[in-house]
Amino acid sequence: MTPLHDLLVRRITTGGPITIADYMGECLLHPEHGYYSTRDPFGTGGDFITAPEISQMFGELLGLALAQCWLDQGQPETFTLAELGPGRATLMADILRATQKVPGFHDAANVVLVEASDHLRKVQRQTLSPHPATWVDSAADLPDAPLFLVANEFFDALPIRQFTRDGQGWREHLVTTDGQALSLKLGAPLPIGALDHRLGDTTQGDIVELCPMAGGITGALTSRIKAKGGAAIVIDYGNWRSLGDTLQAVKDHKPQDPFANPGDADLTAHVDFGELAQAGRDVAVTPMTPQGVFLERLGITARAQQLAAPLTGDALQNHIAAHRRLTHPDEMGSLFKAIAFHPRGRPAPPGFDQ
Repeated sequence: MTPLHDLLVRRITTGGPITIADYMGECLLHPEHGYYSTRDPFGTGGDFITAPEISQMFGELLGLALAQCWLDQGQPETFTLAELGPGRATLMADILRATQKVPGFHDAANVVLVEASDHLRKVQRQTLSPHPATWVDSAADLPDAPLFLVANEFFDALPIRQFTRDGQGWREHLVTTDGQALSLKLGAPLPIGALDHRLGDTTQGDIVELCPMAGGITGALTSRIKAKGGAAIVIDYGNWRSLGDTLQAVKDHKPQDPFANPGDADLTAHVDFGELAQAGRDVAVTPMTPQGVFLERLGITARAQQLAAPLTGDALQNHIAAHRRLTHPDEMGSLFKAIAFHPRGRPAPPGFDQ
């Protein structure tokens, strides 16, 4: 049992069952016992590995795509270069390295990282040193300026609520206690206004997930893009519509019971890209594109061949495996999707067919 487990059992015993969103929020960001508050979970030595940790190519290509957006929008003299949930800041470091020879780009860029974890802020500061950067707590705190932003595996970590269809209503999945163990129960069937639009594409017993925070964050980004210009590229795993139970826990690169050791494993859920697109409808939204297709359009194979030229032995084989992992449909290429937001009437970021 973890310290957070005991706290949650006491909370539920006193106040009653809690939503999965409340549970995820505590597990990930509790100030003393939360997953992201107490450790660096990224990379081969952590609990999971993300695309920037797999290969530098990922960040390089995204950086050049953002730089091309900046050029296409008239090279604003001052702009925000931002990332949501930057992990170790490996992605931002690769973006900065790849764009350093784009004339004027670094002079105009103010790097801003949206990060809630004090522990990870320290790691990010070390990664980006000596490059100056600013940290904010939320997307709503981003500067009122042209915004060129990337969010890789950010939305999947936002707390979700789960519901099971019951007639014309929905029964919410709630976290409760079974003795000293945490378990799930179904609430009473109720009408849920936010799910009225799902009554037409679901049937009895279907599970649907809602991410209450996703719409507000997307709206904060797109309101700046609409008013000031810029672009936001979102990459994550998920699909166009939420359907089924996708809540998962990962520890030491292996799946875990999400309710067994709260605070000691990463919790995520698949992203509903259709909801993101709806929340960002005040600007232009690109088609949802598989990550493998997106990276190939950006030129990842040519870059991979360039980087492979001096390599031999294990280094070459690891490089080939990294390219495959990022792009192949049986690996991250199809599970992960990309979508982008940009001003109406302006070119979409490279990699997205319109």
